[in-house]
Amino acid sequence: MLVKALRNGLGGIMVVGDLLTRPPRQKRTPEAQQAVNTACRELALYQLPRCPFCIKVRRAMHKLNLPIELRNVNPGSPHRDVLQAGGGRIKSPCLRIEENGETRWMYESGDIIAYLQQRFGQQG
Repeated sequence: MLVKALRNGLGGIMVVGDLLTRPPRQKRTPEAQQAVNTACRELALYQLPRCPFCIKVRRAMHKLNLPIELRNVNPGSPHRDVLQAGGGRIKSPCLRIEENGETRWMYESGDIIAYLQQRFGQQG
């Protein structure tokens, strides 16, 4: 009980810190941003609002100006069941990637951020 309270308290502080220190969004031409927005429809981030690793991924999404759907996986959420069934385990963050009719589940914040930077980061 105490550990959960500490985790939630620290998570809340981290959320506020994230909001206060967010980096500026990547700027693109309207056409390029529309292409990114369309590509992001194939992605969903399964996450917990106060998880430090999820906050790290959300910061990268903000910086890259990516409108990826966030799906909360708190206990009792239907997204939690989808994550368990599709990804094979309940662990956040997890990026669901739909490409060419196939679905991939990417765990680990560092891997997710590297994927997003490689796919959507500034070119040249």
